[in-house]
Amino acid sequence: MAEAIKPILNNNEKTYGVQHLPDAPLFDAAGVTVSYGSHVALSNLSFTLKTGEQVAVVGPNGAGKSTLFKLMVGELSPTSGRATLHGSDPAEHLCVAYVPQRQTVDWNFPVTVEDVVMMGRTAKIGLFRWAKQHDRNIVQQSLERVSATHLAKKQIGELSGGQQQRVFIARALAQEAELLLLDEPLAGLDIPSQDQVFEVLEGVTASGITTIVATHDLNMAATRFDKILLLNGELVALGRPNEVLTADNLVTAYGGHLHAQDGVLIADTCCDH
Repeated sequence: MAEAIKPILNNNEKTYGVQHLPDAPLFDAAGVTVSYGSHVALSNLSFTLKTGEQVAVVGPNGAGKSTLFKLMVGELSPTSGRATLHGSDPAEHLCVAYVPQRQTVDWNFPVTVEDVVMMGRTAKIGLFRWAKQHDRNIVQQSLERVSATHLAKKQIGELSGGQQQRVFIARALAQEAELLLLDEPLAGLDIPSQDQVFEVLEGVTASGITTIVATHDLNMAATRFDKILLLNGELVALGRPNEVLTADNLVTAYGGHLHAQDGVLIADTCCDH
């Protein structure tokens, strides 16, 4: 079921965040296991991510990509092991923003682009309080950074898919996020729209914001990202594309569901839901 567009708020609408530990990595997973009842979604996951990286998370359907994002945003806690963001529980932070898959959003919700981006300020402003000029300035600047100022007064459902993704990135910028998680942001977009989204993401990364993108497109991950995290319930590999996308690693992650067609890697899996 599609969800209405809503403000970005971490964990029970907290309007505060914790101080970052200066020597701590951006994100650190140490022996993390996440279970839903008897089902183990992630098993003994251990890795570290640094600030400013651009990472693609890839793996077959059911590999745990969505669970990993929920862990990083603080929506889930490990069943065992420890996950930290800047040295403390991710649930305590306001510096992480999540851009969901487009098909999960109710684009008929009656809000303008400007309203959606202002929702990124909710945790800073507080609920039931009026935005100040400072907040309106940040919204304007965020729209400028994604080349969407001309869309400010349009209803969000009137936009193209690529425009909608850029607006959601602007919402994360208005939140002043330092970590941006995007779940299949290019799904259903034509090539020009994909290029526009990547242009925005490159600008975001250049400004020091870490971007982590879940995708099923291995070729795009290999050509567009500094690092790839290959996942299949457990960590298969993390590193540069040529280090991760080896034959052995791909067989471990995808088994017989991966083949090459005209030089392009194709996985016989569908998107996570």
